[in-house]
Amino acid sequence: MSRGTATAVDLAAELELTPAAVRRHLTALTESGDITTRDRRTPGARGRGRPAKVFVATDQGRQEFDHQYDELAIDVLRYLSQEQGSAAVAAYARFHFSEFGQRHADILAADSPAEALAHALTSEGYMASVTPVASGQEICQHHCPVAAVASQYPVFCIAETEAISRLLGSHVQRLATIAHGDGVCTTHVPRPVTTPSTKEVSR
Repeated sequence: MSRGTATAVDLAAELELTPAAVRRHLTALTESGDITTRDRRTPGARGRGRPAKVFVATDQGRQEFDHQYDELAIDVLRYLSQEQGSAAVAAYARFHFSEFGQRHADILAADSPAEALAHALTSEGYMASVTPVASGQEICQHHCPVAAVASQYPVFCIAETEAISRLLGSHVQRLATIAHGDGVCTTHVPRPVTTPSTKEVSR
């Protein structure tokens, strides 16, 4: 789960088991609905042949993680919405992620802000990684501690995206979210646009 997606060969190497043994376990987990398969994404043009299959946890599988307080959190937010309106829930969502931003305010000063953000997210249970793409980078969160809450109150996804944008000092675009049924939360961070210098323009 910590690596988000993996092939049977990857898992066999890490667990020091034979690929056949790993596939038996993966088949059982697939049949139970705890994991599913998808084509491995690769940056740039894909070579010939069938794309490798990777295994990723389903929503059901993620329930094995620390979600025991989801029902209470949703009840509290429902009460807050009924008593003070949806704006109060939105205000709390932004407060929640502003707290995250304050804890990791040094991200923008890092040599690689996206990598620093992924490390910060992982430290708080989001199991994040960074993938380079042609147009910049993608931050992938393979687990979401607030997925159940965000599925009921999408403003949490919006507030999280806003916080990521602030921490990176860049416009970002949310491409997928676990809360809305995707296998991973994916945020695109575009490559900075460089402006030609005065000398270059005058040539």
